[in-house]
Amino acid sequence: MDSTYTIIIADDHPLFRNALFQSVHMAVSGANLLEADSLDALLTLLKKDHDPDLLLLDLKMPGANGMSGLIHLRAEYPDLPIVVVSASEESTVVTQVKSHGAFGFIPKSSDMRELVSALNQVLNGEPFFPEGSITNHAACKDLATKIATLTPQQYKVLGMLSDGLLNKQIAYELNVSEATIKAHMTAIFRKLDVKNRTQAVILLQQLESDV
Repeated sequence: MDSTYTIIIADDHPLFRNALFQSVHMAVSGANLLEADSLDALLTLLKKDHDPDLLLLDLKMPGANGMSGLIHLRAEYPDLPIVVVSASEESTVVTQVKSHGAFGFIPKSSDMRELVSALNQVLNGEPFFPEGSITNHAACKDLATKIATLTPQQYKVLGMLSDGLLNKQIAYELNVSEATIKAHMTAIFRKLDVKNRTQAVILLQQLESDV
């Protein structure tokens, strides 16, 4: 793993923050780790640090107010991968977290090996949600209908987006301008009813996992 990752751990419990620190170091040696014990501290940190690679977020720390903290962060930092780490492991919570644009969900009951595995998966660009935690077949059928409205070129762009390519890389691969790719992205987001690339990738992964 690349040692230049900057990862923020936002949790108000020092012992659990320490456990996460150990897990992250096992997954990514030499990562730059930052910590916050409240939503205000986290927002201050995000303003100072221009480009963190991952945020590990506790839903119940001071100021977070459950899902609203996640929603606010998702709106303010649409391109920041956010993985919720929570003791609330009910499928309804996991489903809400996913629908609000989180890139993953790691239960606090996970042991060290499971934490490291989940972190590696997320840092490799693949969303992580506990197996069997989300059962929303109707939503998947609705998503499949939305995917079907994409043009072949838009679907190709979405696939490259899912592979982690930047706009300029997609433009190069398809031999078109970046402006054309941005226009495609706008159309894709509208058709899928999402606000950003992270949500689009999560939707695509969701569809693929239910095939």
